[in-house]
Amino acid sequence: MKYFRIAIILGIVFLLYSVSSAAPKSACIDCHKKVTPGVVEQYLEGKMSKKGVDCSSCHGSEHKKMDDAKLAKIPTPDTCAGCHNKQVEQFKAGKHNLAWIASSSMPMMGHQPKAVAGGDYKGCSSCHRIGVKSDKEKAEIRYGHAQCDSCHTRHSFKKSEAQDPRACQTCHMGFDHPQWEMWSTSKHGTIWQIEGKGSKRAPTCQTCHMQGGDHNVITSWGFLALRLPEDDKDWMNDRVAILQALGVLDEKGAPTARLDLVKAGKVARLTKEEFQKERDKMINICAQCHGKAYAKAQLDAGDMVVKDVDKLMAEAIREVQSLYKDGILTKPATWTFAPDLLQFYEAKSAIEQDLYVMFMEYRMRAFQGAFHMNPDYMHWYGWAPMKETLQKIKDEAEKLRAEKASAKK
Repeated sequence: MKYFRIAIILGIVFLLYSVSSAAPKSACIDCHKKVTPGVVEQYLEGKMSKKGVDCSSCHGSEHKKMDDAKLAKIPTPDTCAGCHNKQVEQFKAGKHNLAWIASSSMPMMGHQPKAVAGGDYKGCSSCHRIGVKSDKEKAEIRYGHAQCDSCHTRHSFKKSEAQDPRACQTCHMGFDHPQWEMWSTSKHGTIWQIEGKGSKRAPTCQTCHMQGGDHNVITSWGFLALRLPEDDKDWMNDRVAILQALGVLDEKGAPTARLDLVKAGKVARLTKEEFQKERDKMINICAQCHGKAYAKAQLDAGDMVVKDVDKLMAEAIREVQSLYKDGILTKPATWTFAPDLLQFYEAKSAIEQDLYVMFMEYRMRAFQGAFHMNPDYMHWYGWAPMKETLQKIKDEAEKLRAEKASAKK
């Protein structure tokens, strides 16, 4: 009789546990099983459905019929903050939250179709939508405001997915930021692929850039490898040339309105303390597997790569600047600065197209390859084509000068 009572009690406990852990019965599910069955399946397999998070928790409860779908709220990070406040606060302090600002503030973006730069999300905007939008933009663009689902994709929102380095490859690949290709073919990435997930010998994107799950993603050099001030006088002069070509400094070296965009997007580190804070953080991460002296030496070597590519870049910029100064190239009427690297592929001459590619493809690959421990990317995909392009620019400048002189005769 005693064992029978125990069995009854255990049965009741099991039943109560099963009921409490079951996915909540939502009025949305019956309808959406027919309309969007994949969404329902993903939601039910995810942890949120098992923790009592109902569809209305994120989308509100105003949408009730087929013809009022627009009443369903589109979640934002503030929606997620109801349960994940710490992670959202970290995210808002980091660079990912500024990705939309960084993209939309580029002067050439205004010339691009909506599919490339706007709410159709087929080009730049597809990755940059991880950043926060203005209220006006949110009102004009129906979708793509959740931000968090760039990494924790809907509707299962798995933490394990965002912890996998492959989650980063959609955006961190390709022309100007092939970090995935660099890391995956480096020794770190190779070991990870050989030993599989969970390998303690291979740091992933998250190991270095989201230590301990910190969502405040930021690096010492930033996206464009720019910092101020620079103690080395020659390097600082080269940096000034680059900042002039970016329209951040004018021809006299004075700050322009674009400096405010640099600050708003955290595109550059503007104090030594800001740079060193992130550098020290990275050294401590590397020191989990390497000696601190070795880690510092490797990062210092990466700094010297930045210095060397800046020298090549500045030489190319000065060559093109001189063409404008001598009246061989004419500044487009709609441009404030010339040359203007932020016009990207909207550059109006072949020599400026070469300059843009040298900056956005080859320089990026050289310094990013160095810091991602990929010698082939640093050298053959970065340094070597920079040297080649510099020579092309010099040759083209000489040709343009000769053509101008010939036309005067």
